[in-house]
Amino acid sequence: MHPSLVARSKASRPIWFVTQATFAKVRAGLGARDSAFIKAADYEPKPGRHLLLPSGGVLFGLESGKAAPNPFLPGLLPGVLPAGAYRFANAPHDPRLATLAFALGSYRFTRYRKAEPKSLRLVVPEDVDGDEVTRIAEGVTLARDLINTPANDLGPAELEAAARTLAKQHGAKVRSIVGNALLKENFPLIHAVGRAADPARAPRLVELRWGKAGDPKVTLVGKGVVFDTGGLDLKPESAMLIMKKDMGGAATVLALAHMIMGHGLKIALRVLIPAVENSVSGDAFRPLDVYPSRKGLNVEIGNTDAEGRLILADALALADEDTPDLLIDMGTLTGAARVALGPELPPYYTDDEALAAEVAQHAAAENDPLWRLPLWMRYDQNIDSKIADVNNVAAGGMAGSIICALFLKRFVSAAKSWLHFDIYAWTPAAKPARPEGGECQAARALYALLKQRYS
Repeated sequence: MHPSLVARSKASRPIWFVTQATFAKVRAGLGARDSAFIKAADYEPKPGRHLLLPSGGVLFGLESGKAAPNPFLPGLLPGVLPAGAYRFANAPHDPRLATLAFALGSYRFTRYRKAEPKSLRLVVPEDVDGDEVTRIAEGVTLARDLINTPANDLGPAELEAAARTLAKQHGAKVRSIVGNALLKENFPLIHAVGRAADPARAPRLVELRWGKAGDPKVTLVGKGVVFDTGGLDLKPESAMLIMKKDMGGAATVLALAHMIMGHGLKIALRVLIPAVENSVSGDAFRPLDVYPSRKGLNVEIGNTDAEGRLILADALALADEDTPDLLIDMGTLTGAARVALGPELPPYYTDDEALAAEVAQHAAAENDPLWRLPLWMRYDQNIDSKIADVNNVAAGGMAGSIICALFLKRFVSAAKSWLHFDIYAWTPAAKPARPEGGECQAARALYALLKQRYS
């Protein structure tokens, strides 16, 4: 069970969820002392507002009326409650998501700044699967911890080690292709992007396999740029500040893999992580260089800061060779996606209409926001090159996220269905159940989709 959750407790304190519509009824059911205290405190059941009662119980306000409910609002509770065990005395908008929000809101990144853990537990409601909530929360914690770790302690080798630790936990197999071996095994784009880094931080392709060979093949590909300077097209200081999160795609697919393997879904799972550091040195790849790719397409480098799509291209080409039933890739790829949709709403792309609808359905049900953008093929000509098969960027900078998706699409031809996610992997300011810092986006929605398909 997750450290913030408990199956039962002899002495748990009640949490009463109240709205403008239910406040009077809940208050009437409390003792005279609590009722008098509520009146003296002039408490109003505004969303997110809490009140500790003399009896030890808690009032917590939720949205009512026409306000769109935030099922993660109870994720504020771990930050305001004193130590102890608590239970839901009445039902929030969604007990399952409220329980998950409590677990996610308990997250703290303590690798470098130790803090005394607060002995705070929530009794899992009877109709909620505590093991499933735990599995999801563990995956999110794994992703957050990896993303929050600075690059001096999380290079390509450490990212590989995280994959190996996860594989050992679930009985999966891992192999890795490192350094110049990438050229021998035909991954020239991964090598080109990562070759300028210190030899101790050599580029690599990490592969994890789990499940039975005869089951449906699901392959996850995650961008693992442990730090992105922008290369010779150097980022400005402000844009480089949180580039430790540029391996957020890799962290997220590992989180999703944990959920899949922990549940025991009937799939043949393959996880591919191209792990590199995009550094500046005399060996750095240059603007207008041309490199071959695993797919056989020659790629002109229009911008060295569009490196994520390059390493994904080689990994996607490898994945595609296996003709997976479902191929999913994700990465922290474009600022254009943030300009269009902000940090909370990652875009996704697919030409499979049924799959697109499933993603939207599960994103809404899991409170894991996602928004479909089009693979607008009229823009595909914008990445044509005059001297090579394709350029990694388009001139002008417009439709940047769509352009990235179209570039990657050129490396997928055999997979039965393909999904591409342009995630941010970061919460700029704390929100309920989402502390400031690294964030695991899209994994919960995808896990729900895969459960529905392959349980």
